[in-house]
Amino acid sequence: MQNGLHQIKQKIKEEQMNIPLGKKIYFASDQHFGVPSIEESQKREKKFVAWLHTIKQDAAVIFLLGDLFDFWFEYKRVVPKGFVRVLGKLAELRDEGIPIYFFVGNHDLWMEEYFEKELQIPTYHKPQEFSFNDKTFLIGHGDGLGPGDKGYKRMKKVFTNPFSKWLYRWLHPDLGVKLAQYLSTKNKLISGDEDIKFLGEENEWLALYAKRKLETKHFDYFVFGHRHLPMELKVGERSTYINTGDWISHFTYAVFDGENLALKTI
Repeated sequence: MQNGLHQIKQKIKEEQMNIPLGKKIYFASDQHFGVPSIEESQKREKKFVAWLHTIKQDAAVIFLLGDLFDFWFEYKRVVPKGFVRVLGKLAELRDEGIPIYFFVGNHDLWMEEYFEKELQIPTYHKPQEFSFNDKTFLIGHGDGLGPGDKGYKRMKKVFTNPFSKWLYRWLHPDLGVKLAQYLSTKNKLISGDEDIKFLGEENEWLALYAKRKLETKHFDYFVFGHRHLPMELKVGERSTYINTGDWISHFTYAVFDGENLALKTI
């Protein structure tokens, strides 16, 4: 099983993937199922599942760029309940042979092996490089990248520390999940209202991160989530940064048709 997952992860990274005529690559992030309430989330979940059902007709690859759930923690034998429709649809797409890649966000940073073992969906904790139709991509969630936000970066180190996760597992799931859901909405670990305002081309920290990466290596596209704000910015003469927005307010996604990458809205 693990060898097979490793091969899945490496295949698309090591080989130049040519998108078949009529096929596309889709990117989406920040669904945050679980907030502001289960009832409201279920409405968005059905909309997202309907979108997945629509794109399966021409999807060559699907990238989910993190924060699919507003909270996720994997105990050894327990995962948070709810939102089985989206899990079932992802399983269906994988069973039909559509590759799906998941990038852990700051809300599901405790994602471990569940998606890989149950759904055969490779899971990444850091940005990864990909190549499609001679176009190079750097893809990730986006949290903790670029300059500034040192407080969050320190907090993330604490939350992802193996000892911290070991301690948390000693909490009963009923208590642990309730506590995490409270912190998720009250704590700066998540994006606040100030984080969804456009900061200007010279201050967007993921754009600054992209420009810094271009100093050592060329990428045609940088694709991230996390900002909850759909945007498309030129970060070099031949390079573009795209943020996929969210499925709370904007219902946006990005699609690559083999030649160009563009933002779309449901």
